[in-house]
Amino acid sequence: MILEIILIVLGIAVVLWGADRFTDGATGLARLLKVSELVIGLTVVALGTSLPEFMVSFMSVLRGSSDMSVGNIIGSNVFNILVILGASALMRPMAVERTLLRRDLPLCFVASVMLVAFAFSGGMIARWEGLLLTAFFFGYMYVAYRIALTDRRTMALSASSPAEANSESPSNGKAPRERGIWQCILLVLVGMAALVIGGRILVDNAAAVAREWGVSESVIGMTILAAGTSLPEFATSVVAARKGSLGLAFGNAIGSNIFNIAFVIGICSSIVPMAVTEITVLDWCMLVGSVVLVWLVAFTRRTINSLEGLLLVLCYVTYLVSLIIK
Repeated sequence: MILEIILIVLGIAVVLWGADRFTDGATGLARLLKVSELVIGLTVVALGTSLPEFMVSFMSVLRGSSDMSVGNIIGSNVFNILVILGASALMRPMAVERTLLRRDLPLCFVASVMLVAFAFSGGMIARWEGLLLTAFFFGYMYVAYRIALTDRRTMALSASSPAEANSESPSNGKAPRERGIWQCILLVLVGMAALVIGGRILVDNAAAVAREWGVSESVIGMTILAAGTSLPEFATSVVAARKGSLGLAFGNAIGSNIFNIAFVIGICSSIVPMAVTEITVLDWCMLVGSVVLVWLVAFTRRTINSLEGLLLVLCYVTYLVSLIIK
């Protein structure tokens, strides 16, 4: 027990260290490539921080544990929306870009509804449904690519303005342009590796402690496993919010949810059809309802303030308590 607790602390430290490097590399890369931090957050950062969910879900499917795989994705997505965005807003009020309200949050909602519809259609996600989700993912990536091209043109035109260049300097005083592109890529890769390794150490040992305390496997999958595999997203978004990179923080959480459903579930069910018989109606409602709640909160004044962030976190705590009691 003592060794597991020490390893849990070590895993947290590794994840936080990796999140700091990953965020610095990603924001530097965004500036060097002349694309917005939001686009980087929705794509590169979201893909990198979703690696733990992909590995856990893929291995679970190969071992015949489809419910654990889908449960991991549902739990991770709910955690991403309620806890990560809530904690980031508690760190610093988050201004919400118009494109998130008009495009990314609705697409996240559509992906969630697609998953629910597929699951209820026959108690499983068929191979053709997985291919449809994968096609949705590639369509989303194409849209992100087109936006990145627009960002490059816009930022290239504004680069000549000294006032604009000064306004892009991060609040912590660092100058990402001083780093070369290869240094930024190295920071992203090193940070990503630390996030995956630290998250794996944390999940394995937290699950071991939970089993010693008599917590059931299903609760472990929906809570500890889901929260543990979402820890890279959590650390990255909170660190980004603390450094003032709010587009990166918000984009990471929303982009990760789309990746989890469209890419992770899509690829896994394309290989092996996934049965989803043990997921409850409450879990499906939380998957879709959390997206709707964040959209409503963000739509009010295009800002998620600290009070609204606290509301999101409390919603997750209530859901967590209901899982444990059940």
